Amino acid sequence: MSATSPASSDTAALPFQQTHEVTNQVEPLVGYDAFAFDHALVAALRREGAQWHAEALSNDGMALTQPDVVALAELANRHEPALSTHSPRGQRIDALEFHPAWHELLRRLRRAGAHAMPFEPSAQPGSMAARCAAYFLHGQLESGSLCPITMTFASIPVLRNEPDLYARLARPLLSREHDPRDIPLEAGKHSMMIGMGMTEKQGGSDVRSNRTRAHALGAPGRGGAYRLIGHKWFFSAPQCDAHLVLARTEEQGGLSCFYVPRFQPDGRKNAVEVQRLKDKLGNRSNASSEVEFRDAYGVMIGEEGRGVPTIIEMANFTRLDCVIGSAALMRAALVQAIHHARHRSAFGAPLVDQPLMRNVLADLALESEAATVLFMRLAGAFEDSAAPGGSAQARAWRRIVTPAAKFWVCKRALEFTGEAMEVWGGNGYVETGPMARFYREAPVNSIWEGSGNVMCLDVLRAFEREQDAAHALLADWNATASAHPALAGALASLMKLLTGDPAAREASARRIAQQLALCAQGVLLARHAPQEVADAFIETRLGDARGDTGRVYGTLPARFDHAALVNRAFAA
Repeated sequence: MSATSPASSDTAALPFQQTHEVTNQVEPLVGYDAFAFDHALVAALRREGAQWHAEALSNDGMALTQPDVVALAELANRHEPALSTHSPRGQRIDALEFHPAWHELLRRLRRAGAHAMPFEPSAQPGSMAARCAAYFLHGQLESGSLCPITMTFASIPVLRNEPDLYARLARPLLSREHDPRDIPLEAGKHSMMIGMGMTEKQGGSDVRSNRTRAHALGAPGRGGAYRLIGHKWFFSAPQCDAHLVLARTEEQGGLSCFYVPRFQPDGRKNAVEVQRLKDKLGNRSNASSEVEFRDAYGVMIGEEGRGVPTIIEMANFTRLDCVIGSAALMRAALVQAIHHARHRSAFGAPLVDQPLMRNVLADLALESEAATVLFMRLAGAFEDSAAPGGSAQARAWRRIVTPAAKFWVCKRALEFTGEAMEVWGGNGYVETGPMARFYREAPVNSIWEGSGNVMCLDVLRAFEREQDAAHALLADWNATASAHPALAGALASLMKLLTGDPAAREASARRIAQQLALCAQGVLLARHAPQEVADAFIETRLGDARGDTGRVYGTLPARFDHAALVNRAFAA
């Protein structure tokens, strides 16, 4: 073939290095107001009496989607915390080093008041809902940084019951400044974080099998100083300035709760030795650890032998945050999926214009909105039930619905994030985008602070102990359900399960918790969402269409306006 043949001429016309032109790839989703674009959240904030915080949330919602802030999540998870157990001179230090992105994430969370807003002296009515909305927005950016913030938040109601101790801790606990220095509070540290240490190797969720021992240094009992010997299989997060832990006393033998600081009163590092950091699934930004107490200093809080009820008060708040954290993952995955579908074409049309893809996105939008209205109602109920003269209904939302919500919403987050990842296809399965991180994080909230079975059994216990509150709540729900036959039928079925044969009730605990959570979501949507949203959710989760839709997203009946549901979730 000659050099001047057509084939040779065509080949020569192409640049030697060029193999392809990048087209049909979606630009990152940045630069939008994550609060204002979430219609369900905006409306719920107003209902729960926190409209006064809307401007701050809008400012935060815009800031959290800026490219430099979005990059913090990837940086904090790529550069994992590193543990140094000893100094160069051989001293035990158990120090952790984090990437600056981690500290910036914590700085933003504290500045937003996510660690303490409802407990500040200047707290306004609606502060719990305002705080939970802020936590939700930050949870859409990065999940690992939520862990020490939620534990610090949940510890405050427990520590406030110890006036002498709290008087010393209030300032650094409530401070909106993040102080990353690893120094004693007495040396001038401006703020602090609190962690938890309950789980041991032999027990897991069965904390009553804990073997860690506590020996009194002087007068035993509440407020007394102790030395702790034992181990904790999961100790989160080891960089915190103090932890609340459970241990057995010699005098009483039962489990008591102890405040264990990172530094002893004399300024020396406490004898809490980090054995290793856990190589865990999920976020890589935060540190979880296994530790040994080797005569560690601690102070008893709460009554001796009442350690589980004492720390359960903390767990109730962290369970609420598990619901919020899962709802945040769902919302983050949803807006990423919708954005991708609007800007990616396949088979001759944008994905969002293809009927089956619209069905998937619309179904995900229903699930996300239901999770959002549920956690915001729980936030309001936490505040209402703690106020003087708090209503029985608020108490039922807090005590009975919270564990059901933790069970159900956290479970749904796994399937939800997997489906949203599938919208992205192969691009969702690689670690250079956010979808893989969302998916890896999704299981943790189902496990942490009580697995699914523990939550469902807690629903049954709460129903038995709070009968008056439960019946007041269900009566209130029935008033709304009368206009929705499918919802009314679901509530009747729930009552049969709750009041049926006690011998069979425990085996049905998951069915009961699932039905309770779905009924709660159905009632809230019926009251507060557009009719199209409420009808679609109730019919496909509780009504006749439930058998046709099953558990797979994207099976909504065609009679619902899928495009409208998608646009409501995240306006173009």
